Amino acid sequence: MQDDFQYVGFWARVGATVIDVIIILCITVPLTLMIYGFAYYDSTAIVAGPADILINWIMPAVAVILLWLKFQATPGKMVVGARVVDARTGATMTPGQAVVRYLAYIVSALPLLLGYIWISFDSRKQGWHDKIAGTIVIRPKVQGVEAVKFGADA
Repeated sequence: MQDDFQYVGFWARVGATVIDVIIILCITVPLTLMIYGFAYYDSTAIVAGPADILINWIMPAVAVILLWLKFQATPGKMVVGARVVDARTGATMTPGQAVVRYLAYIVSALPLLLGYIWISFDSRKQGWHDKIAGTIVIRPKVQGVEAVKFGADA
């Protein structure tokens, strides 16, 4: 079974993250605007109020954690065929691992995104958040892809 999968690298994960961020913004921005208006984006406050915490911090965290636990992936990871699994067993991560992984995103981001860049150099393509939570990101191995042919060979 292990031979059927490969680790998911940095750029595929960046693409997945971009998709996820766009989806999250499509949900959170209209809700935030309905409650706080455009003045929300002019404010220098870290938190505008209880609805801000709920919409922009708690809802995305709960959604991502639930998606990991139910589908082993967020929509972006689904698009690239990736799944987040327990690094030891390959099974769905535990709820504790999911919460730790989400919170560990902060650890990966704080030192100039070094914890994310680490994915490029790690043999198992783990970011710091993966190492902390004991997870890996995998997808089915690409096999039998036909080579590109040009000119007379085509």
